Amino acid sequence: MSPEETVANAEATFPGLIGIFEPDAPGFHTTVSVDYDYIISGELWLEVDGGEDVRLPAGTVVIQNGGRHAWRNRSNEPALMLSVLIGARDAS
Repeated sequence: MSPEETVANAEATFPGLIGIFEPDAPGFHTTVSVDYDYIISGELWLEVDGGEDVRLPAGTVVIQNGGRHAWRNRSNEPALMLSVLIGARDAS
């Protein structure tokens, strides 16, 4: 699947999702939600606003409240994460 097809498929499946990602900072986005994330297998890195990187091995739970962040898989192994996002109001 070409990159264009991948983006079109993501937009068709999750309308509006692509638009939350920052074009000048690949992967970075801010959600207006409380996010519960559970790393099921593998290992991911959470990059948060301000440049801090946090290594998240399998079994880790992360709870975020609308922070700017990006998920990274820096290994050669697949990772599986379960995320539950609960809509919130934008406080700004």
